[in-house]
This record gives sequence, C-alpha cells and structure tokens, in this order.
Amino acid sequence: MTTTLDLATLFRRMTGDEKHEWAAASTLDILWVLYDRVLNISPDTVDHPDRDRFLLSKGHGPMAFYAVLAAKGFLDPAVLDGWTTFDSPLGQHPDRVLVPGAEIGSGSLGHGLGLGVGTALGLRAQNRTAPRVFVLVGDGELDEGSNHEAIALAGRLDVANLTAIAVDNGSASHGWPGGIARRFAVEGWHATTVDGRDHDALYTALTARHDGPNAVVATIREA
Repeated sequence: MTTTLDLATLFRRMTGDEKHEWAAASTLDILWVLYDRVLNISPDTVDHPDRDRFLLSKGHGPMAFYAVLAAKGFLDPAVLDGWTTFDSPLGQHPDRVLVPGAEIGSGSLGHGLGLGVGTALGLRAQNRTAPRVFVLVGDGELDEGSNHEAIALAGRLDVANLTAIAVDNGSASHGWPGGIARRFAVEGWHATTVDGRDHDALYTALTARHDGPNAVVATIREA
C-alpha cells in the first residue's frame, strides 16, 4: 500500500529546471486524499461515463498530480524520471491526450473552473447522478474573471455535483473581503475552510453533500 512517504519519493523523482515546485508541493496532500479516499476512478475506469471527474485547473505545477497518478497505477513510475524531456508525455503543463487520467489540458490560469461547471452541467443533462466533478484551483488563479463567472453561474444553477478546491497559499494579489470561502458563499456555494495538510478534515469537506455546489478552501502555508 502506498503511503504519503512513498508519494514524496515519487515527487522527488522529477528533477530539473522546474519553476513551480512549491505550487505543486502545496497540492500534494489534497491530491492524495482525493485519489486515495474520495474519487470514484481507477486506471480501469478512466473512460467510464459514470466515473468521477477531476480537473487540475492549477496545471502550472503538475508534479504532485503526476506523482499521485503514478502511485495509483495510472502511470508507470519510471516515466517520472524523464519528465519534461523531449519525448516524455509529462510536460510542465499536463496534456489530456498524453497523460492517462488527465481530464483537461491545463496550465493557463482561469480555465478549469469554467470547464468544471460545463462538465457538471453536461452530466446533469445526461441524467447521470452518480459522477461528481472536482476542480482544483489556486488562490491567485481566482483573480481571473472567468472564475468569477463560473462561480456565479454554478451558484445560480445549483450545480450540486460540483466541488471546487481552492488552494490558499497566500499568493493572490488582492484577496477577497472576508476571505476566499466568503467569495464562494455569497454566490450560493456551501464553503468550508480547512487545513490543507489535514487529511481527515479534507476528506470530510470533500465528501459532504449539499443542495448546491461545494467549495473547500485548503489553507497551505510554507513551513
């Protein structure tokens, strides 16, 4: 059974000129809880219509995502050693065509949450009630206007199969009155703030069911 210690070892196999290592490290515990305890998806069900969907909007730091995919059997761990090399499928932004389990190509800030709202609405239109959609965004990314539109739309349409996870590592330029959770709550989301390293708190917040969309603000501060 993989442990978080093994996960850190997988993470460290990716070396080189990577400018977003801290952005990736801040997501490691969140991604582990999602793939180990929350998401209904496996290497055998990556194309199943009733799978849960995870969208990494914070795609400019994908090292933790790749490490978790390797730990869970979506990737051969050996692939990590050559990441970002010419013939590697693992780039500094994940490519949905090349990376098994990646739902979207991401890295340009502000795209993921809108795609997540559309995915959740598409599942609802197909009358698929089992799958859930989870989108991981960064706090700085929320400055993008497309996210404000996505937050408002999901709240207005009561998109209950959608969960946004916002990593709050204090990198946003301006912030929001009352904090990130308040930004979601005023638009009708159920919003919770938890310690982004507390696995049990993350699990409880991520698996909660509500009438409308769910937002989990995961606070991370560098030690």
